[in-house]
Amino acid sequence: MKIRAAVLEEFGKPLSVQELDLAEPRDGEVLVRLVACGVCHTDLYTASGADPSGYVPTVLGHEGAGVVERVGPGVHSVEPGDHVITLFSPECRECEHCTSGKTNICTAIREEQGKGHLPDGTTRLSRDGEPMRHFMGCSTFAEYTVMPEIALAKVNPEASLESVCTLACGATTGLAAALWKAEVVPGSTCAVFGAGMVGLGALVGCHLAGANRIIAVDLSEDRLELARKYGATETLVAGPDTLEAILEMTGGLGCDYTFEATGRVEVMGQAVEAARMGWGLCTVLGVAGKGEKLEIVPRLLITGRRVQGGSFGGAKGRTHVPMLVDMYLQGKIDLDGFVSHRLTLDEVNRGFELMEAQDGIRSVIKFD
Repeated sequence: MKIRAAVLEEFGKPLSVQELDLAEPRDGEVLVRLVACGVCHTDLYTASGADPSGYVPTVLGHEGAGVVERVGPGVHSVEPGDHVITLFSPECRECEHCTSGKTNICTAIREEQGKGHLPDGTTRLSRDGEPMRHFMGCSTFAEYTVMPEIALAKVNPEASLESVCTLACGATTGLAAALWKAEVVPGSTCAVFGAGMVGLGALVGCHLAGANRIIAVDLSEDRLELARKYGATETLVAGPDTLEAILEMTGGLGCDYTFEATGRVEVMGQAVEAARMGWGLCTVLGVAGKGEKLEIVPRLLITGRRVQGGSFGGAKGRTHVPMLVDMYLQGKIDLDGFVSHRLTLDEVNRGFELMEAQDGIRSVIKFD
C-alpha cells in the first residue's frame, strides 16, 4: 500500500514527507493506522546525528497510537479495530529477560530492531523498490506502520489516542520510573531534575506514590509553574548552586529519591549527590550525548547512595501501559495537559523547532 511518511534522508537535515510503499504484515506482525504521534526528543537526537546507533534513510517516530487494521498469521493478542499504543520497548513475555522478573528490557527482537529491521531481518517499508529501515521498530511518523505484535499495547478504546500517545515513550518513562523502577514510598522526599515530558511524568508518579515533598528543578520558570500544577511542592531554578540549595531545603540530608530527566551529565552528577546518604536512590532517565561520561565520586556510593538507569522508566509495555491508560481515564493522570501543540504530518519539522525552543511540553502529530 502507498503511505505518506516523514523520512530522515541525512543527519542534521529536515525530514522530508514522501510517498512510500508499506508491505502487508507477516507472521506475528500487525498493520496499524496511526491516529496520533508525539514528537519526542529521541527523534530529534537521532535526526541530529548525535545518536551513535542512528541510520539513514529511515522513517522516524516512535511515540504513536492508532487502530489495528490487519493482522498477520499467528497474531492472537490484538485484532482489527483494537486501539493500540506503539512500543519501542517490546514485551514478549517469553525470553529470559521477560521471565526473570528483573528487567523490562526484552531481548526477543532486540538485535534485529537495532538494525532497523522487523523480527525476521527484513523491512516492510520501501521506496522505488529499495528497502527502508524502521526506526526503533516503530516508524510512526507515517499514516500507517507495520509492527511486531509484542511491540503493541492494547488499550481501552475510550481513551483519547491524541493524549495517550505520550505514553508510548515520554510520559511512561517518568511515571514508571517513580512507580515501578524506583518504587517511591509514601512520605518520602523526591527531587526531579528537568520538567519536560519525562520529568513531569516522574513528578506525577511521585505524587501518585504518596511522596510528601517533591522538588522540581528546571531552567524555565514556565515549566516550573507547570510542575507545580502536576504535584511539585517546591520548585528551584537550576543553576551552579542547585545541589547546595537542595541540601539546604532538606536540612543537609538530601532526598530519598532523585530523578534526572535532562540528558546532561553535569545534571546527572547533581542528581547523584542530591540523593540522601545511607539510602538515597538516583534514577537516571535522560540520554547523554555521544561519548559523554558520568563521573561519580566513589565515596557517594560507599556511604549508601545508589544509582540506576531506567530505559522506558522500567515499564513493561504490554503490562504497564494499559494500566496507565486506565489511570488516565480514572482522572489520576492528566495526559491532556501534556499536549501543547497539535501538528499535521507536513509540520513535523516544526515539532522539532518547538522542542528546541522549549515551547510547550509535547507536540503531537494528528493524522486525518
